Parts: sequence; C-alpha cells; structure tokens
Amino acid sequence: MTRLSILSLSVITLFCLPALAQTETLNSKPFGLWLQELRQDARNQGISDATITAALSDIEIDESIIELDRKQPEGTVTLARYLKNTVAKQRIEQGRYMMAENRQLLASIGKEYGVQPRFIVALWGIETNYGSNTGGFDVVDALANLAYDGRRSEFFRAELINALKIIDQDHIAADEMQGSWAGAMGQCQFMPSTFLKFAVDHNKDGKHDIWNNEGDVFASIANYLHSLGWRADEGWGLPVVVPAKFNETLIDIKSTKPVSEWKKLGIKPAAGKSLPAAHVEASLIRVGEGPDSAMFLVTHNFKALLQWNRSRFFATAVGTLAERIDQ
Repeated sequence: MTRLSILSLSVITLFCLPALAQTETLNSKPFGLWLQELRQDARNQGISDATITAALSDIEIDESIIELDRKQPEGTVTLARYLKNTVAKQRIEQGRYMMAENRQLLASIGKEYGVQPRFIVALWGIETNYGSNTGGFDVVDALANLAYDGRRSEFFRAELINALKIIDQDHIAADEMQGSWAGAMGQCQFMPSTFLKFAVDHNKDGKHDIWNNEGDVFASIANYLHSLGWRADEGWGLPVVVPAKFNETLIDIKSTKPVSEWKKLGIKPAAGKSLPAAHVEASLIRVGEGPDSAMFLVTHNFKALLQWNRSRFFATAVGTLAERIDQ
C-alpha cells in the first residue's frame, strides 16, 4: 500500500472528533530517553547530524495524533453514499479540467509507464482532491508520536527512519515535509517507504517532489501502478447484473474467468455499460454489504488498486471517477 488504508483522504476519515481526553501512551520509556535512542539509531543508519538536528530537535508529544490513530470511525456508509461523496460532480468537472490542463504531460507519462492518464488523474483526485488537501501535519512529528506510542511502534519507527532518509537525500526540507496524521505525504499520499521505492524525479531536478511538482506526482503514481502490474489495454471493471439462483461460490475475487465465460453464466452489464472484450480475465465481486451492496465484474487493474488501498470502496471510486473524467 502507499500508506495506511484507514488513512486515505478518500475513505471515511475522522474530521469531527470530540474534545480529546488525555491519552496514555503504551510506551513506558520516558519520551526524552526514547528520542535520544532514536537519534542514535538514525546516526547508525547513516543519517547526517544536520538532518537529525533539523528534523528531531523540537519533537513533542501530541495527544491528538495518538487519539486519531486509536479512534475508529463510528457508523457505516453505503457504497452509493460513498460514491456520491467521492465521485461528486465538482470533482468530476475538476478532473476533466486537470486532464485538459496537463494533457501533454499526462500522455507522455502514461505512455512511459503504461498507465492510462485518466487513472493517474482519478487517483490524484481522490487521494488529495488534485493536490488541494494533502494534510496539515508535520510528517516527522506525526510519525515520531505514533512510533513512541507503542501500539504499532515497529511499523511507524521504520517509516520515521525512512522519512529522515528522504530529508537527508535533500528531496524536501524537514519543516516542509507535510502530510496526514499517519505520515502519508504529498499529492499522492505516499508513506515514506513507498516514496523511497516509487517516487520519481520526472523533471530531472534532483528531487522527487511529490509535494509541489505535478510531473513528479503523476510519474510517481504511474510508476507505482506499473510496479503492481497495471495493464494499459484494460479498464478496471463495471457494475453487473447477476441472474437469480446464481452460484454464489463464484463470487470471489480469487476466481478469475474470461469475460466470455461470465457471459455464458448469465452475467450482464448494468444499464448503459458494456462488458469488456471476451478474452479479458475478470472476477465477480460484491462491494458493500447486505441490500446496499452491488455486484461488479473487475479486472486485474482493480486488484492493483486494492494493493494501493485495500478498500473495495476506494478502488471502485477510483475506477468510477476515471470513467467519468474520460466521458
């Protein structure tokens, strides 16, 4: 994943929290001592004293970050409501504008990495509303708090060290590394480990700038999708109608058949849709639960989106937005 799935700006996040009570950390070690050991660990991993000083000098406990990590969203949302919120008319229209505004750049990057531009723009739109909502937290502060807390300290400590490496490599200054409360960064919301693997310096200025440079943002998104085996000659999927008394054991993302086989089994596209080419391998899945769920025939690309973010709602929204942008 590019970052924690609970954290995506596209899924149900925690905007309306009650006043925070004091939060007890699970770490029994004093924060000052823990931070001293962290600094030494960073030095042992080759991070410069200049970076350690710039990034770790003013770190303090922030109870709001720990509370956000522990707090679970209350209630549920249906797929229809989720899509209405995430694939809203304004986001579709803005996506079309962004496609037109960056057409040449997107076409070049799409060709280089084998990813259709509409999916690059859709991910950009759902992750951060086309770069306008990247999170207002200091990434190092957030990761340090989460690493110290102890609930998932190993994961967040590793991400914190990776964030320090990014600063040390001069991709961004410590005081400019902004992101979400769980450390997802920039316009494509990469966790530091994902950044180190997949961020791209598209404009060749020596920096992988996913905060400010759209070329780097688009190329980084495309590079990550390419690494997941993205198929440029396929879409993502579509809503379908399943016949009565259908064998429900076939509704499984691990069960893959050519579209021609699904057609023989009575699977039909929803109104206004067309099935993919007969040879395309696809899986029949249910998105959502109970009477509010919907059936989809999805391709390998949908599964790639699930590796970006494990939420089926998220992957469905990306695919739907990509379609609407391209209409």
